Amino acid sequence: MEVLSLPTEKTSQKVRDRVASFHRSIVEEVAAAVARDRVVVVGMAQNPFVKKARKQLDAWGVPFTYLEYGSYVSKWKERLAIKLWARFPTFPMVFVDGVLEGGFTELASLEERLRK
Repeated sequence: MEVLSLPTEKTSQKVRDRVASFHRSIVEEVAAAVARDRVVVVGMAQNPFVKKARKQLDAWGVPFTYLEYGSYVSKWKERLAIKLWARFPTFPMVFVDGVLEGGFTELASLEERLRK
């Protein structure tokens, strides 16, 4: 399925600059972890799916880096910046070998690959 998004040429340079600079330090932190570590989980406190993903990786014995940005009532702008960067709407975000594989739902399909 093709991703439906506003084409770059349909946004002004001011808009592109604003998106690019929106909580850039947080986005750079996530991007650095994704580039450096084999498995990265990006999440937020109080989200049951984030907890389930971390618990599953622990049960499989898979080492991972966990980055947490606030809860339902805090750091929503930082999480929004990560969502804009990743083009993925929910948490957790599970990255494997630098690729965003999805969230908790997609984790089950990764078991064999991650246990290697």
